[in-house]
Amino acid sequence: MSSAAIAVTDLSFSYGDDKAVDAVSFEVQSGEILGFLGPNGAGKSTTIKMLTGQLPPDNGSIEILGLPMPGRREEIQGRIGVCFEEKNLYTAMSAEENLRFFGSLYGIDGLDVVGLLERVGLADRRKDRVADYSKGMRQRLMMARALVNTPDVLFLDEPTDGLDPVSARAIRAMIEAEAARGAAVLLTTHDMNEADSLSDRVAFINSGEILAVDAPEALKLELGKRRVKIRHRVGGEIREVIVELDQEGAEDRVREAVAGDDLLTIHTEEATLEDVFVTFAGRRLEG
Repeated sequence: MSSAAIAVTDLSFSYGDDKAVDAVSFEVQSGEILGFLGPNGAGKSTTIKMLTGQLPPDNGSIEILGLPMPGRREEIQGRIGVCFEEKNLYTAMSAEENLRFFGSLYGIDGLDVVGLLERVGLADRRKDRVADYSKGMRQRLMMARALVNTPDVLFLDEPTDGLDPVSARAIRAMIEAEAARGAAVLLTTHDMNEADSLSDRVAFINSGEILAVDAPEALKLELGKRRVKIRHRVGGEIREVIVELDQEGAEDRVREAVAGDDLLTIHTEEATLEDVFVTFAGRRLEG
């Protein structure tokens, strides 16, 4: 039995002849945020559905909080929180009624509904019907609903996709607060900037296979490209020179580019997770 909050070993699932997840293995510790990264169709959502008991795996094993999934599914589901892209709120009810209803499913008495809604910035709209909520407001309510049972493990599938900056910022703050409380967080996303800022570690998945698992900074230092961007004026034009610092002769190219009086700006540019993903997968994240 693993001591990790989430332990996945050789997990596989196929839709007919299409191998969606192929022998995937990883762990998430309590208090850790693992960014599960890849393009659309890479296998992220299918993996989440197996971990939360919505799909039975073809092969491999899953342990959540030391319990086998799906063997102890009902017990596990009482200790996890989920927030998916698909909204399954009751739109004819108010936000307050939604949370009280879901709290009753967990057998929770005295749920602090107002406190939960304050965390997502919806306390002043708690009596409004969810049908009148914007997409961002519904997503924030989904996050509040995921926290009704104070979960030990939190599964988040593209929680900020398509949201306005204010709503996205509120949800990111909640994710960090839950990890600080001690919850294990598995965050699936194709937003590399979000993953870089939130995740303690990231796992790259592409075509159903795990390509790498490590801290974002470690991956960027090991596999990313370091650059310097230099802008200078040539006649009436502004030109930009990009020097790859890891290439031979980079020092001479930088010295040459900054020489003279026409220098405008010089900026260092560290590697990105997008760069690292391209190194592994040979393609970018779109699509």
